[in-house]
Amino acid sequence: MHEWIAILDFGSQYSQLIARRLRERQVYCELLPWETPAAELRRRGARAVILSGGPASVLDDGSPDCDPAVFELGVPVLGICYGMQLMAKKLGGIVRRGEDREYGLATLDVLRAEPLFRHQPEQMPVWMSHGDQVELAPPGFVALARTAMCPWAAMGDDRRRLYGLQFHPEVVHTPHGGEMLDRFLFDVCGCRGDWRMATFVEESVRSLRERIGEDHVLLGLSGGVDSSVVAALLHRAIGPQLHCVFVDNGLLRYKEAEQVEDCFGRAFGIDLRVVRAGPLFLERLRGVEDPEEKRRIIGRTFIEVFTEAARAIGPIRFLAQGTLYPDVIESRHPRGGPSATIKSHHNVGGLPPDLKFELVEPLRELFKDEVRALGRELGLPEAIVSRQPFPGPGLAVRILGEVTAERVATLQQADLRVQEEVRALPSWAEIWQSFAVLLPVRTVGVMGDERTYEHVVAVRAVSSLDGMTADWYRLPYETLDRIARRIINEVRGVNRVVYDLSSKPPSTIEWE
Repeated sequence: MHEWIAILDFGSQYSQLIARRLRERQVYCELLPWETPAAELRRRGARAVILSGGPASVLDDGSPDCDPAVFELGVPVLGICYGMQLMAKKLGGIVRRGEDREYGLATLDVLRAEPLFRHQPEQMPVWMSHGDQVELAPPGFVALARTAMCPWAAMGDDRRRLYGLQFHPEVVHTPHGGEMLDRFLFDVCGCRGDWRMATFVEESVRSLRERIGEDHVLLGLSGGVDSSVVAALLHRAIGPQLHCVFVDNGLLRYKEAEQVEDCFGRAFGIDLRVVRAGPLFLERLRGVEDPEEKRRIIGRTFIEVFTEAARAIGPIRFLAQGTLYPDVIESRHPRGGPSATIKSHHNVGGLPPDLKFELVEPLRELFKDEVRALGRELGLPEAIVSRQPFPGPGLAVRILGEVTAERVATLQQADLRVQEEVRALPSWAEIWQSFAVLLPVRTVGVMGDERTYEHVVAVRAVSSLDGMTADWYRLPYETLDRIARRIINEVRGVNRVVYDLSSKPPSTIEWE
């Protein structure tokens, strides 16, 4: 069993980012609810515990608390922001309500370099986000660093290996934060950094074979990164016991269905059932303009088509899904809202009662970037591994207004030009999503000596870390010029191209 770090989540917007930073250092970690018992951490052999930040105040009644035995496990503990205040309060220190909230960049003065600030500047910028702060540290602690407003910006008890940081080392605004995490993980905790994708593949294959045995698994393959990696991993584990159903709803990008069939059916030799259902989806979308109604129709039709294909295969015990770690965290956390364990992109929730499956979710420990790394480890083509997110309803939500076969064909061709030009950029990997949108308006134009009255295409490109927020991407003018010229000259029925400069929020990434 590989070493692992427990992160107790007190609700900070940066909690997942802590986990990402540890995984980047090849240290496996899990984000757990703040009330997780210390006995559970001991049973599972946690190498260390990190207490995250959070929006509450430790001075309020009913604020999130941790099992006091966490500090008696004999393993290192690092408290960040709220986590530091909670550590101070529970161990006999004094926390006071701040007169002024400290938010943003602050200058950290290092008082003692060992162990967290070794080989780092004596003064450096850090990112603060707090109201309360430690007024007096508990017995045994010494001040490691301070800021102008916070005399206890970092504290430590070397004997018990307990440390607290009032600022956030996990964010990019703390330039030396990664080095601080390195010092905690490798110097204080003695971690080896043995979290590797090759190891994950070996462990997953062994675990899947043990659980599935001689039974069979059904997977709704979408061609996206998550379901593609699930397919490749399961194929390595159980071979012909895996059955994939790919529903071509007629709303995919240009030649996408053929690419999926070539990769998984021919190259990988997976049992792939391709259902060409485009005409059925388009018929049911006829005359529909409301985006939510489009989604409902597509969802219901997908379930109907998928169900028919599943029954044709025969009795199957397991259903595989591309659930990722952020889905798991969100679905079990009180602030996460409704369960997200059934992903809309592989929407096979709502299957009829006679199709009862046990779920197999082999990616539920991984973040998106780790899924891409796993795909490369499994030998998937880079075109699939680096594929941008694509909405479950497909091009239907990028065609504003009624969806018709003609409008789908127009958008496919416009989007193809966007993809070709954007992929040619050296900075292509920085772009979270880039695509074309077909607008429900026509504008006047001139082509040759003739007046035209044709469609408008909007181009959208955004940068993002997780899709929750996004900024419009500054495509080079030369790229925008080529995209516009190619779409207008090469795509019949389009005479105007515009670029979307809105960010999320207040806008969304998709137009519908």
